[in-house]
Amino acid sequence: MEAGTKNNFCHDCEKEIIFEGEEIKNGVYLSYELSNGEKINVFKCNDCFTKNKSLTNFQPCEVYSRVVGYIRPVQQWHKGKRQEYVERKEFIAPEDYCC
Repeated sequence: MEAGTKNNFCHDCEKEIIFEGEEIKNGVYLSYELSNGEKINVFKCNDCFTKNKSLTNFQPCEVYSRVVGYIRPVQQWHKGKRQEYVERKEFIAPEDYCC
């Protein structure tokens, strides 16, 4: 991988990775193979690599919610319904609340 590609940022903190020619000045280039055989190539800045050498947060979490009796991934909803989901407020019952 070389400077000028779209992924020149730390995978964990999104700090810009700086190149001098082909040399990475402030990070490392890592290649991981997932359990399904897919390969993921990422950069990590030196700080993040020192804290945690493993790959985390590589797969977005799929959120499901119920709409009119059907449980569906929020990601598949149309724009209006997704906005409604963002605006929802969670109801938290008081501890002394009883049925």
